[in-house]
Order: sequence, then structure tokens, then C-alpha cells
Amino acid sequence: MSGFAVARGRYDPQVVRRVAGWTRYYLRRAALADFGCAILGVFVAAQLRFGNEVTGTYVALSLALPVLWIGAVWLAGGYDVRFIGTGSDEFRKVLNAGVGLTAAIALFSYAINLELSRAYVLIALPSTTVFDLVARLIIRKRLHHQRGLGRYLLSVVAVGHEAAVANLVKELGRDRYHGLTVVGACVAQPSDYDEVAGVPVYGDLDNVTAAVRAFGADTVAVLACPEMDGIKLRALAWELEKTGTDLCLSPALLDVAGPRTTVRPTAGLTLLHVDHPQLSGLRVIIKDLFDRSVAAAALILLFPLLALLCLTIWLHDGGPALFTQPRVGKEGRVFRIYKFRTMVVDAERRKTELLANNDHDGILFKLRKDPRVTAVGAHLRRWSIDELPQLLNVFLGHMSLVGPRPALPDEAARYAEHVRRRLVVKPGLTGLWQVNGRSDLSWEESVRLDLRYVENWSFALDLQILWKTIPVMMRGSGAY
Repeated sequence: MSGFAVARGRYDPQVVRRVAGWTRYYLRRAALADFGCAILGVFVAAQLRFGNEVTGTYVALSLALPVLWIGAVWLAGGYDVRFIGTGSDEFRKVLNAGVGLTAAIALFSYAINLELSRAYVLIALPSTTVFDLVARLIIRKRLHHQRGLGRYLLSVVAVGHEAAVANLVKELGRDRYHGLTVVGACVAQPSDYDEVAGVPVYGDLDNVTAAVRAFGADTVAVLACPEMDGIKLRALAWELEKTGTDLCLSPALLDVAGPRTTVRPTAGLTLLHVDHPQLSGLRVIIKDLFDRSVAAAALILLFPLLALLCLTIWLHDGGPALFTQPRVGKEGRVFRIYKFRTMVVDAERRKTELLANNDHDGILFKLRKDPRVTAVGAHLRRWSIDELPQLLNVFLGHMSLVGPRPALPDEAARYAEHVRRRLVVKPGLTGLWQVNGRSDLSWEESVRLDLRYVENWSFALDLQILWKTIPVMMRGSGAY
């Protein structure tokens, strides 16, 4: 759950932490997948290095490595239930296990002067790591599918003000893959209403422990709430410790990723230090070089397809194949964006006639069934093919492969002050907005996702978004 820090106390030895049956099932499957991937990795290494002439030493090592791999993943934290189903930590633990086990074998062989084939080790462990990462991804996707159906969810009691509780219910209801569902609430200032956003209210801040028992909750999520001071929070943690219930704390600062936060104990206080986002320097230069290189390679490889699409659009109605339009880029600089034309030639002139029919809230104009869209254009939009000419914008440095949605000048002119924050980076060909619903999202949600990207940008995040863009394009969801 993004933005929450999980606090775990030292439980009494007599208290056994409640672990849901599906959690044990997931961990068993993960362990079996780890073991199977290790067997596959050593088999590949043995075949590539020795063929059918494997000696007894390497037969024994091949039998031992799967067991050692399980141990390495366990030591790296790969079976920690906190990282199940969301975030990159689960994959990072597997990668750390691969690096750690490789180093351990190298040091051990050096210490006892054991002559191991470097080729065997350097094939077996990297192969096992790659196979395991793929297997963990497949298992996670299956878990996400089940959570989308309402299964394998941890129940949460939300604690805080009504508005914060309602927002949490909305967030977790939309992104079910996080695996949390709010089953009850304890609000700071109870009103006459018995529920908040469809969730029953059990009582005030003094009834949290009773609410956990009543709803059989697995987790308590304490939202930003001045009334829940240090003394009350500490007492609550002690009570939850007795039952093994997880306690999550939400800071008031939203949408800040973990790598930017550091817990610093100072003068008896626990302070959450927040680093500024890195929006300049070497990492941004590397991002720019990566963007332009990928865009150049893609333009060269896709040139026959782009030429064919240009011809198809021109033959359809005799109009120009490309559509250009001013957009606002980094620091408010205006550039001309390139797209395949998907509407009739006089679409811009007819826009004023359709403004009253806007299907989108906020300042963004979108129509689910836009009468200006041509037959060819509908297919291009369905698969987001009309966006391909923007690779030229990326190559020219106007845009990035990943970033906020490029805004029209009249949209940017109406931005609230906090929304203008999205202009401190280049707009992107894809981004969090595009991979989380695109035009199906509300204006408020699309802005929140763009700002989250700006605040938490990293090269790894860019690669993750690019990876997610492929299935989104294939499904065509939110594209109109």
C-alpha cells in the first residue's frame, strides 16, 4: 500500500501471528517456483558447460544449488509476507539472493581452494535468477487476477477523519491488486452517519481494538490524524501486538515513494526525512540519451509501417496523414506535437460545437463517441498507433518516452498552482496516466498520477511504465 509504513512489534512468544491461508499458499508456490527455477538453471549450466560429460563434483553441486538457492532467497527476505503482490521489493530480494549466492560461492571456493568452473557458476546462478524473476512475475499476475475478483484480500480497519477514510476506501477499491480492503472505520469525530463511503463506522479512536475484533481485521491503517497523538498510537500498537495485527501509518505527505523517505531518530523522536526529487543532474542526462536513442532506433525499425499508415490515411479521405498541434512542454515551453490524423480535416473548427457534450470532468476535453473521428482513425486510436509519430518529438528532445500527458496551451493556462508542478519535467509518450486507465480516469486522478510521477521519478520507474504500456496498448482500454 503506497504511502504506508508497516510497524511490527515483538510479539509475545505465546502469540502466533495470524497468517491467512492464501498467504501460506502463495509462499509455498513461490518456494516451489524458486526450487524449480534453480533446477532448470543448473541443468542449463551443466548442459552448456559439460554436455553429457558431467563429473561427480558437478552432479553434487547441481543437487545442492537448488537447496542453497532456497536458503539464499530466504536470507534475502524473499518470503517476507510484507512484499507479497505489490512493489518491486519482492523482485529485488530475488536479485539480491542471486548476487549474494554468487559471491558466497566465489568466496567459499577461494577459501578452501576449490577449483570450480567459472563458466558453470556464471551460467547457473544468473540463469536461475532470471528464471525466478519471470516465475515470480507470473505468480504475482495470477494473484492480481484473483484480487481483482475480490479474493486473497487483507481486511483493514481505517482510523482517521471521514474524508481521509473515504479517500482510502476509494483508492483501495480502484487498485485491488494491493490486496487490501477496508472493512470498517473508526473516525476522529463520529457523526450521525453509520458509514463512510459504504464502510461501517464502529466508533471513535478509542474503539479501534474492539473494531479489529468485531471485523476480524488483519491490519489497522492509521491515517494522518492530529487526534491520534503519540501516546494513543503507542497504546494502540501495544494492544494490536497482542493479536499480531499489523499497524500501518500514513504520513500527511502523499504520493512520496519509499526511496525518498528515511526514518531518522532524533532527540527521542522518530522523524520521517523526505529527500527532494532528483529532477536534474547525471540521471536526467542518462534519461535523455536513453529516450533519444530508443526513439531513433524505433523510427528506423518502424519506418515501413509509418509510411504504410501515412498512405492509408491519405487514401481514405485525401487529407494530410499527420496532425500537428501546439502542446506545452517542460518549463512551459510550447512545441508542436506530431500524431497520425484520426479525425476529419476540419476537426478543430468543429470542436466548439461539441464542448457542451464533454464526457470528461475538469479541463480536459474528451468524447467517447467523437463524430469527428474517421473510420481509419478509430482503429488507430484503439491500439494507440496514432501516437507513434511522437517518437519524432522524443528524438528532437521535446518529449520523453515516459512522463506526464502533454497538455494543450489552453489547458495549461487554466492549471491550478499545484498542477503546474507537472511542467517541471518533459511530457511523455506514455506515463502513469496512460497505464492506469487513460481517458477513463477523472481529471483529479490523472493529475494525481502525473504529480506522483514527477515526485518519484527514477529510471527504474520509467522501465516499469514502458513494460506496462505494452499490455495496455493491446487491450486498448481507455483509448477513445
